[in-house]
Amino acid sequence: MSNSVKTFLKQVGKDYQSQSVNPPVVRASTVIFKTIQDIKKTQSKYKKNPLSKNFDYGRKGTSTTFVLQDLLRKIENAYQVYLTPTGFGAVFLGIISIVRPGDEIIITDSVYSPTRFLTEEYLKKFNISAIFYDPKNLNDLKRKITNKTKLIFVENPGSNTFEFQDLNKILSFAKKRNIFTAIDNTWGTPYLIKPLDLGFDMSIVSATKYYSGHSDVMGGSLAINKKLFKKVELSQKAIGSRLGPDDAYLIIRGLRTLDIRLDKHQQNALKIAKFFSKQRKVKEVFYPFKKNNNQYKMWKKYYSGASGLMGIKVLSKNKNSVIKFLNKLKLFSYGYSWGGFESLALYQDKLALGNRSYTKLNNNEHIIRLHIGLEDPNDLIADIKQAIKSIR
Repeated sequence: MSNSVKTFLKQVGKDYQSQSVNPPVVRASTVIFKTIQDIKKTQSKYKKNPLSKNFDYGRKGTSTTFVLQDLLRKIENAYQVYLTPTGFGAVFLGIISIVRPGDEIIITDSVYSPTRFLTEEYLKKFNISAIFYDPKNLNDLKRKITNKTKLIFVENPGSNTFEFQDLNKILSFAKKRNIFTAIDNTWGTPYLIKPLDLGFDMSIVSATKYYSGHSDVMGGSLAINKKLFKKVELSQKAIGSRLGPDDAYLIIRGLRTLDIRLDKHQQNALKIAKFFSKQRKVKEVFYPFKKNNNQYKMWKKYYSGASGLMGIKVLSKNKNSVIKFLNKLKLFSYGYSWGGFESLALYQDKLALGNRSYTKLNNNEHIIRLHIGLEDPNDLIADIKQAIKSIR
């Protein structure tokens, strides 16, 4: 990719055959051929080069999904990218491609709670163990590596509590023991950090979030290096997971403005974070903005910017007043997911955080997750000002 990402996202996917600036939406289950010999030729070409666009059945995709794959492969600097119907589907595909009965996975304690359920509960049925490490103490991770450790799964920053980790240190542990590495990079996307360039084997992004950017489509991407290609290709073939062409088209459309939107999300979130830092009822702001803070240093070391997702820790002996604060917000909607154009707010109780070992909350501490959207930040601050008075 000779041009910058900003330019590339505006130029990619043009279709001169249809004379369209956007790729056409090609829907197909049956792929037709002129002769029986043509089917065999196509299958033979695919066996020789699985990266080629020679396919004999719609499960492998269409020209629309191939455009998205090529786009993401270039911005991730990946050997291959696999598209899944949801972001969590990409998590599952990545993990299931690596681990087998008797293996251990070491995982960030502050991981996305469905990922925790998958690894801690579901995979236990197949004699696969999940071990969680303290994201603020990587020596804890080092101590927990054994001869059975097959995969280190990182979420950076952590879900809801937003811990930034020293990624090179994690990679050094893994390389010394020949352990595979994966990272959930949904918060940063490859626009802000390219994990495969750092040395990760897998980079996972929920395309539902910033790739789409409009809260109207679900999808996931799993970007891998060459070392993992045969493993993931086999799993993809066995699972049969596929992103539909209509969803792929919407994600391509969203990616056109990924850079513009993320830059604005960061501008708005930074203003909101600074506002919250001055509020007596807010004990902690989970966002990289204080330069003398170790978390800021870890963010600055690896990221070229920040997104719009953040959190705050509120002090209150009255949980109902914290809920009242949220309910009084007029410009923030309440709902799961994030990464769209709109601002969102959620109260994150212990169930939402998952069965964590290293996130300790006192009875008077409450975590609120906020996605700062593309609205005027002054309007958002005015809205928070009128609502925060409710906290007692």
